[in-house]
Amino acid sequence: MKAALAGPGGELLHQARRATGRERGPEAVVAGILDFAAELRAYGADRFGEPAGAAGVAVPGIVDAERGVAVYAANLGWRDVPLRRLLGERLGGIPVALGHDVRTGGLAEGRIGAGQGADRFLFVPLGTGIAGAIGIDGRVEAGAHGFAGEIGHVVVRPGGIACPCGQRGCLERFASASAVSQAWAEASGDPEADAADCAKAVESGDARALAVWRDAVDALADGLVTALTLLDPRVLIIGGGLAEAGETLFTPLRDAVRRRVTFQKLPEIVPAALGDTAGCLGAGLMAWDLLDGAAPTAPTSTASTAAAAATPPEVTT
Repeated sequence: MKAALAGPGGELLHQARRATGRERGPEAVVAGILDFAAELRAYGADRFGEPAGAAGVAVPGIVDAERGVAVYAANLGWRDVPLRRLLGERLGGIPVALGHDVRTGGLAEGRIGAGQGADRFLFVPLGTGIAGAIGIDGRVEAGAHGFAGEIGHVVVRPGGIACPCGQRGCLERFASASAVSQAWAEASGDPEADAADCAKAVESGDARALAVWRDAVDALADGLVTALTLLDPRVLIIGGGLAEAGETLFTPLRDAVRRRVTFQKLPEIVPAALGDTAGCLGAGLMAWDLLDGAAPTAPTSTASTAAAAATPPEVTT
C-alpha cells in the first residue's frame, strides 16, 4: 500500500508505504487501509495544522464509484466492500472518492503528467496485466458500467493463449510485463528471468530476446491501433514496468504503430511521467475534486489543505 497527503495541485506533501497484510485475509486488508488512512490524517493535522479534507481511494479491481463500493478485487479477495462508507466513518465524515487504480493513475498523468494539456489521451500501463484510462478534457471516462478502457482484453491473437477473463488471445496475454517475463523465461531456459532481463538481452542483440520482444511489440501495436481507431487520442501514454525499457520499447513500438495506421491520425506516443506515484497523485486529485469541483491542472505551491487518499494494494493518500 502506498499513501500520501496531497496538496491542492496534486503535490505530495507526505508519503508512506506498508504491506497490505493480505496473507491474513480480506478483512485484514480493509482494517489496514482504515488504520493507515486514520494515521495519515492525524499526521496531517499535526504537521500542517489541519486534517485532510477529503479522501481518494484507488482499488485494483472493479469499482462502483457512484455507490462507493469495491465490487471485486481478485488479488485482495474482495467482493462488495463499502470502502467509501467505512473510510468516511473512520475519518470523521469527510467525503471519500473511489476509483479504479489504472483510471486513477491516468487521471494524474492527464492533468499533471505526460498528458498535461492534451484534450484527449489514452493511458496504457503494461504491468502484471494491461488496462487503460481514456482521458477527455481533464477527466477519465469510466463507461456506463465502470469497464471503459479494458484494452488488455481486446483479442489480438484469435484462438491464442487462454485468458482468465474467458477469452483466448487477449492483448495482456502477449504484451504485459508478466507475459514478456514468462515468454523470456521459457526462451532463455531461466525460470527466474523477467521482462527487464529480456530488455537487457534485446539491447545486447540476443536473437532469442529479439524474437520475444518483437512478438510482444507486434501484439501491443495491434491492440493500440484498435484503440486509436475507436478513440482518436491526441496522446498515447505508455506506462508500467515494460515502459521502463525506454527506447528499447518505444522506438520499435512507434514504428509498429506507424506501419499499421492507414486513415487514422497517428498520436504522439510517449512514456508515462509519474511512475509509481501516479496512483497517489490521482487519488489526491479525486479527493480535491470533491472539495473544489475540479482540481487544478498543474501543481501549485499552496499546501494549506491536504487531501487524503488510500489505494490498495498501493495505498495512496
